[in-house]
Amino acid sequence: MTSSTTPRTDPELLDDLRADLTDAAFGVDEVHERLGDLAAAALGREQVLPARRAVAGATDPLGVLIGCFGLGLPTAADDLARALPRTGVTGAVRLGVVEPHGAHVVATCDLRPYGDDAGHAWWVASDPTEHARSEPLPVDHVLGIGGASTTLASWTPRTRVARALDVGTGCGVQALHLSGHADSVVATDLSRRALGYARFNAALNQVDWDLREGSFLEPVVGEAFDLVVSNPPFVITPRSGDVPLYEYRDGGAAGDHVVAALTQGIGAHLAPGGVAQLLGNWETVAGQDWRERVGAWVEASGLDAWVVQRDVQDPAEYAELWTRDGGHLPGTSEHDALVGAWLDDFASRDVAQIGFGIITLHRPTGERAPFVDLVEATGPVATPMGPTVAAGLVARDRLAGLDDDALLDTAWRCAPDVTTETHATPGASDPNVIVLRQGGGLARSVRLDTLDAALVSVCDGDLTARQSLTAISALLDVPTGEALGAGATLVRRLAAEGLLLPG
Repeated sequence: MTSSTTPRTDPELLDDLRADLTDAAFGVDEVHERLGDLAAAALGREQVLPARRAVAGATDPLGVLIGCFGLGLPTAADDLARALPRTGVTGAVRLGVVEPHGAHVVATCDLRPYGDDAGHAWWVASDPTEHARSEPLPVDHVLGIGGASTTLASWTPRTRVARALDVGTGCGVQALHLSGHADSVVATDLSRRALGYARFNAALNQVDWDLREGSFLEPVVGEAFDLVVSNPPFVITPRSGDVPLYEYRDGGAAGDHVVAALTQGIGAHLAPGGVAQLLGNWETVAGQDWRERVGAWVEASGLDAWVVQRDVQDPAEYAELWTRDGGHLPGTSEHDALVGAWLDDFASRDVAQIGFGIITLHRPTGERAPFVDLVEATGPVATPMGPTVAAGLVARDRLAGLDDDALLDTAWRCAPDVTTETHATPGASDPNVIVLRQGGGLARSVRLDTLDAALVSVCDGDLTARQSLTAISALLDVPTGEALGAGATLVRRLAAEGLLLPG
């Protein structure tokens, strides 16, 4: 099953629609307020009933627009005409965002407000969501704003760049973010329908993108960029004719080869100092650590790499998630057949777990060995994470150029969000557990021994690490060389994670 065409980009009608949406206060905060906390929170979890109840019978412009474009409800044509006085029903039909059904209209797309932490406000059109359909999604479905797209947006550094690339742009969510801090934006996608939505969203939001049709990096052969982002079709899908291959999530390769190929090949398109930010899934077989698999990819890339695994699922959990994502409900024969196909596919490769995470790659500006940092962080993290990623890359780049002597001859200070937590058994005079905690970023916690704790306690930016460790070694009766070696290892780790900063 495939979808119909995408909305049209008539400049005059889009001017009218933009003005109408603005006058109706069709914005993120206004929609939340109109729905109320309960309904807005439920809608964020894709539970639509409270939101439908909140706008049932609405005639006010905001309520009408939420019901029509956000919830896919049949809307009285007269109500939509009042909500969009410049565009009118005729204009909305000509744009291809609604279809007439007697005295009512039905939205042909999902259209909703969207924004970021920097104060940018946009509208994003995509195909109608699952809750607005009565059947499974078509294979050429164009996804809108979702958990993966917001995760990638949160983790992307927002430093100013000259050229940015969005690989697999879909309806253009990442490209909208890039428009706020990139002088030029190139966006690629294999799907013509996706590019149609991206073109519509660019015009509606008055931004200019260079949109190119093609698979992954093929449309930019020979070009380099300062920032590359990609929410690629990373879902691991059985190569079976019985399983629908959705364009937005399936890259046409077996297993996790899509993410592997993108990780290994993206360096050809990074300018010196350039950064690539990707989402991905990876498989691990029984007895294998995920770092072995992903580590081989980043080693082949020749780039600096900082990879954070955020979640892990077993094959059954993964199969259930993506079967349900396509609109196939548990208890149906189609659902059970699809889950079975996934389980068979994973079993054929002896896959025990599937990881999800964020891959950050960086091309050094000079000649040095690349750094590789593969970590797991499954708990809450800062929002947005982009500033942490930007600072972490700067720190790791600097550390990669420092030998232990240079590291020890630097004065360090604890970051403002770092605290020390101690635990002691009842009646003990000294703590038997000391933990250093990071309040922001990845919210890292590091257990310290006595020497570590003593060093951190005097990291105030005055003394160098060497000076502090020399004094500490004498107090603790530890050989100076041993103290310096252990201290250098600790400082390197804490500085990379942002717990220690140069004094």
